[in-house]
Amino acid sequence: MKPDTLDDYRRRMLRVLVHIQRNLDRDLSLEELARIACFSPYHFHRIFRGMTGETLAVHIRRIRLERAALRLATTRRAILDIALEAGYESHEAFTRAFGAMTGLSPSRFRERRRLVSENGTARVRFDPEGGAEDFQPIDTGGSNMDARMETIGPLRVAFVRHTGPYDECGKAWGTLCAVLGPKGLLGPDTRFLGLCHDDPEVTPPEKIRYDACAVVDERFQPEGEVGAQVLPEGEYAMALHRGPYSGLAAAYAELCGQWVARQGREVASAPSLEFYRNDPNTTAPEDLLTEICVPLEPAE
Repeated sequence: MKPDTLDDYRRRMLRVLVHIQRNLDRDLSLEELARIACFSPYHFHRIFRGMTGETLAVHIRRIRLERAALRLATTRRAILDIALEAGYESHEAFTRAFGAMTGLSPSRFRERRRLVSENGTARVRFDPEGGAEDFQPIDTGGSNMDARMETIGPLRVAFVRHTGPYDECGKAWGTLCAVLGPKGLLGPDTRFLGLCHDDPEVTPPEKIRYDACAVVDERFQPEGEVGAQVLPEGEYAMALHRGPYSGLAAAYAELCGQWVARQGREVASAPSLEFYRNDPNTTAPEDLLTEICVPLEPAE
């Protein structure tokens, strides 16, 4: 662990948390917050989740609801006005969200004059003064993560671009294998990987870009929907994820927001790679092995 580097990450994230607290009535874009923290916009959301334990959207929504709870308990303002300030377009939507957080309807909460409990897992609570100075990054064991730094590439790959939800990328893989198989370019040693252009936790599902790839040599030339590209050499932070693909988001968050921070390195603004060690069509979800690889800026 490098305490000075981890503290630098904490100070940069603190700037973001304070900015959110002081600008709850504005639209807060990922790009704006990443710029404030001086983190790569591409991977900022993963760093944020890794350090706070929440996605950016969940954090902002919770802080706005906590502010609403304070206003319900300490003012006589109309519930609808408070709901609109919290970003909800109707009393009903606000009531559902508020009830999910507190277990009470807004009116019942006001009757009891309750404040949101300070107990719980949230790292940052709403502060009327707009502060978050006591923030400490969450620690889920990232310092002990099964991770390493390694140089990858250059790699020549055949690929098929998929645009849309990740769970619908099977067609791209089918197209890729249907072209490479008859050419004798698939075998037990073929390396399969995904080139992930977008973070599915912040990109609308219909706009997610993903390249289904297989490493090939110069014998392969583009054909139909199957193109060829060379992934340049670069240094990556790598970790082996064991289990279903649904757990990849948490693994990325831990790698970016905890492990990399402790190595004194910066995540680069470039796509991540996923190497698939076994076949999801013949492997139980709990036995899937995926090597996630996050690009790093050159070491100083």
